[in-house]
Amino acid sequence: MTTLPDPADSPSPVADVVLEGGGVRAVALVGAIDELATRGHRFARVAGTSAGAIVGSVLAAMTQSGEPLTRLDEITRSLDYAALRDRRGSLRWLDHTPKPFELLADALAVGLHSGAYSGDRLRDWLEGVLADLGVRTFGDLRIEDPERDPQLSDHYRLVVSVSDVSRRLFVRLPWDYGDYGLDPDEQSVADAVHASAATPYLFEPVELEGAHGVSTLVDGGLVANFPIGIFDRLDGHASRWPTIGIRLQAEVRSDTPVEPVRDPVHLGVALIETAVEGAQTTRAMAPHNLARTIGIDTTGVGSFDFDITPEQRDDLIARGRAAAKDFLDRREVEQSAQ
Repeated sequence: MTTLPDPADSPSPVADVVLEGGGVRAVALVGAIDELATRGHRFARVAGTSAGAIVGSVLAAMTQSGEPLTRLDEITRSLDYAALRDRRGSLRWLDHTPKPFELLADALAVGLHSGAYSGDRLRDWLEGVLADLGVRTFGDLRIEDPERDPQLSDHYRLVVSVSDVSRRLFVRLPWDYGDYGLDPDEQSVADAVHASAATPYLFEPVELEGAHGVSTLVDGGLVANFPIGIFDRLDGHASRWPTIGIRLQAEVRSDTPVEPVRDPVHLGVALIETAVEGAQTTRAMAPHNLARTIGIDTTGVGSFDFDITPEQRDDLIARGRAAAKDFLDRREVEQSAQ
């Protein structure tokens, strides 16, 4: 267990960080985090959704273990995005289906397993990365905060957003494991993040057996892709350190390129992304949330462009770093003017 720092005693700025989901575009989060760390920031708690939960879990594990955050880029580069298109069991032969037959392969996989891809390779990669950092269960991410808000269940370095479609609930893991009759300390971090990243139709849903039966868990972005207020205190006291949110869309642009939707699977994914973006825009664009959000322009890269090139990846990281630099520079000017 790690005790959170007292900001008054810390020589470095302390912040909570909330990471938006966005598929492969989440590479840009790495650049923003790197810039924050380079400018001296330390992270108390991390929240993330979907791909933001993937990056967030690695960040939380590195912070808990005292690993230099400069390694975040190195670790995330070890993820082979193309390999994430993995089929289940007897359908693995479809991994190498010629492009003209991909639509049929996706439809068959969705019909049999409720997802074009299993998500197993993502989970296995993450489990290995976290294990190398000494993290397997949420018990390994426990923190002690004597001054915490008693109305929040924030005993952990990490919280990920998940949608329980069986119970029609927004679930915050590990905070809500108790509602399933489960001990949060004993639950796998990789399993929770896998559930948070299980985009409907694209990746198979994850099942969680609990006190209410077996729940079907999918991408937390269905309900809260950018839960910027998740660490806000509810007890009336001011937060001891700020929350910094990192979004993967800087602004709504009239010249946003058209991305053709060519098949039913990607139509389903596009519908979900559009609904998610529309549902969260009002809250994310509120003045008090904009003031604490780094917006990264990721135009030109789709959420599920698994064939992203090394050049595109480097460009996204550079965009994230530049956006964080602008955010911090503006904040310093505002603070010096007060």
